[in-house]
Amino acid sequence: MSERDAAFGLNTSESLGAYLGIMGSRRDVVTAVWKTGLEGVWYKILVLKRVNDNGIYCAVDPYGGPPNQWQHNSHPPSDHVASMKPPQPPAPIPSRPPSHVAPPLPPLMSSSGGTGSNYSGGELLPPPSPGLAFSTAKSTFTYKELARATDGFSDANLLGQGGFGYVHRGILPNGKEVAVKQLKAGSGQGEREFQAEVEIISRVHHKHLVSLVGYCSTGFQRLLVYEFVPNNTLEFHLHGNGRPTMDWPTRLRIALGSAKGLAYLHEDCHPKIIHRDIKAANILLDFKFEAKVADFGLAKIASDLNTHVSTRVMGTFGYLAPEYAASGKLTDKSDVFSYGVMLLELLTGRRPVDKNQTYMDDSLVEWARPLLMRALEENNLDSLIDPRLQNEFDPSEMTCMVACAAACTRHSAKRRPRMSQVVRALEGDVSLANLNEGVRPGHSSVYSSHERWIQSYNSNFFVLQAYQEETE
Repeated sequence: MSERDAAFGLNTSESLGAYLGIMGSRRDVVTAVWKTGLEGVWYKILVLKRVNDNGIYCAVDPYGGPPNQWQHNSHPPSDHVASMKPPQPPAPIPSRPPSHVAPPLPPLMSSSGGTGSNYSGGELLPPPSPGLAFSTAKSTFTYKELARATDGFSDANLLGQGGFGYVHRGILPNGKEVAVKQLKAGSGQGEREFQAEVEIISRVHHKHLVSLVGYCSTGFQRLLVYEFVPNNTLEFHLHGNGRPTMDWPTRLRIALGSAKGLAYLHEDCHPKIIHRDIKAANILLDFKFEAKVADFGLAKIASDLNTHVSTRVMGTFGYLAPEYAASGKLTDKSDVFSYGVMLLELLTGRRPVDKNQTYMDDSLVEWARPLLMRALEENNLDSLIDPRLQNEFDPSEMTCMVACAAACTRHSAKRRPRMSQVVRALEGDVSLANLNEGVRPGHSSVYSSHERWIQSYNSNFFVLQAYQEETE
């Protein structure tokens, strides 16, 4: 036993057991074995010993490096990273028999015949290496390659930014244009969560979904590489200063395309994928104004049988479903509500939250609710529809979109339609009564009064607004 081992309170058996990757008998000893690396970088085998109850650990390096301290679950300090593989310590004893090796993940099956992937959680495995290759055909990139592609993540190539990271335009060596999303270090995603997400997204293919080209996961860096969609976002074209008025056929095309992409995630992927951040800024457009749903940075995989309850509400204020904002209960109907808000934007030309309006009218949903009822019951569209359209629209198509918006933004999540129903309604293939399911717009029985819904929806206004201002 070395003097350093004794200094850190490890006896001979604990030290040897820890070096061999076996949990010591004392509860304050934790081991971490990170051996393989990427691009010639090797993580040394570390032995961690708790210093205090605040999650601070001390690393004992069997290769002879100095001890270090860092917060639990963070990456090793730089002097525990070598540019070449160090000499190995004694061969580790397997921590479980070979028969316990986890089976390969089953393919994610689509009812439309496509395949994807499924991350089931299952047995806890050792930390995956930064260079772990997936069973997908997606490319892995080094951080240097993506930095070179984006000209050092220059401001000139910045496409956008939000609470979870920055998006830059890049050009790969083969000339392909891509959008590189660099996740912030505090995004809350661990290595396993990130890799599980990439595994899922890489198997999802649809005309109206932005495709994943590849990824990078090295050290602290988490980057996703998407196809580049050249014509900016719905938010830019609908709300940007000095932009020409978007005509009605274009608005309907965007509504239908994004509905198809979302319906695929909810109903053709098993398990279903909940986007969690549907908004105009995440609807990308090509030069034909075909919509592509983007930004799966918040996406969650959901069981068909269970409601996901999140301890940290994600998304964008103004688009959040009331039950999700109030309690964290997340289902595919949360996405449906957000999509309904986006339909209201297309119908009215207003933003989801307009701080220039009075307190009662700053919320698009609250302002539009009585107008939606009047439009459907009295066929009065005057106060609801974007005046910039100058009444140049097909009345039957407009009525369909109004009905879809009213149904999608219902108080009751279970009474909102499925996205496939919305698609068929916008295509004119079903009666609008199928969207209502016997409930008149604005008359859901789940809430006893209009005021109760307002209280539920606005209960987290200041918390959510403060969080988003802090993270953007």
